[in-house]
Amino acid sequence: MLKTKENTIYEEALSRGISRREFLKMCTALAATMGLTYNDTGKVAHAMETSKRVPVIWLEFQSCSGCSESFIRSTHPKIESVLFEMISLEYSEVLSAASGHQIEDAMSHVVKENAGKYVLVVEGSVPEDEFTTIGGKGAKDILKEAAKGAKMVITYGSCASWGGIPAAKPNPTKSVPITDIVKDKPVILVPGCPPIAEVMTGVIAHVITFGTVPELDQQGRPKAFFRHRIHDKCNRRAYFDAGLFAESFDDIGAKQGYCLYKLGCKGPTTYSACPEMRWNGGTSYPIQSGNPCIGCTERDFWDNGPFFTRRAKIPGTQTTINPDKVGIALTGLTVAGVAAHAGITAVVKKKKNDHGSKEEGES
Repeated sequence: MLKTKENTIYEEALSRGISRREFLKMCTALAATMGLTYNDTGKVAHAMETSKRVPVIWLEFQSCSGCSESFIRSTHPKIESVLFEMISLEYSEVLSAASGHQIEDAMSHVVKENAGKYVLVVEGSVPEDEFTTIGGKGAKDILKEAAKGAKMVITYGSCASWGGIPAAKPNPTKSVPITDIVKDKPVILVPGCPPIAEVMTGVIAHVITFGTVPELDQQGRPKAFFRHRIHDKCNRRAYFDAGLFAESFDDIGAKQGYCLYKLGCKGPTTYSACPEMRWNGGTSYPIQSGNPCIGCTERDFWDNGPFFTRRAKIPGTQTTINPDKVGIALTGLTVAGVAAHAGITAVVKKKKNDHGSKEEGES
């Protein structure tokens, strides 16, 4: 039996009616998503023209499927481009058409035939015992078997990355993150409850483009998407610096878009691309829509509550570290500034009037 030639990502795109122009637009969007410059678009295009589709096995354990739901809502690039042109999704409980013995046999085949080539994606935490079983196998055994031949592992969501809600106190199923079990493979943590769709596809795009793990921060998250605190890029930051805070969800400050720090916003201690990339095709994100950040990309976020109660501490490097005092101080300075400005304006106006009267007298 002759083995058919496997298309590159570019060839696959052309076969599906994508024009060269549309392909280059997709590469430009991918470069931007990965935090690359416009000049790097050529590198992305070259990788897509020469690389084969990446085999992906997507395991789902203790989760709500929210990460899968987020993933399929990617707009830059569109999810159909990711699924049908960039990757070859060989196994997924949510997205695979096959089920039962057929899909389990297919995964075993991929693990054997693509050893060292496929990317393992994991969604959800793993219980220490056999609380979760798939096809008669425990979650931990399935993970170990699938990770053995993987090129790298990507954890999508806070459950897979940190343990998430299943591992929240008192952790009845003894849930653990993937890194507690997989020790001998590169692991890319992409936390969030769920992560932004374009962050998820951006990580896959980096793996395809460069064939390597992206640069990670100290906690194992891709720096391209977790390099800034939400507080640093927040659209309400100007109100924070001005000492203007919403005191309740229905006061005038909340209606005017004031800072939500006093309502429990964890933006000052949370690293995420929310303010830059936003959700639903760049439409908005929680803080912009009026809800404080709950810090879902950070370790043990579920136990770092209660939510909507001020707990996040602003780092001491901030110039405005006490929101209770900064408002009063800035208000005083503002009043003084307005008074000074008014006084100067009056003096200038008087001089102009005096000069005008003098000219009229001379004439």
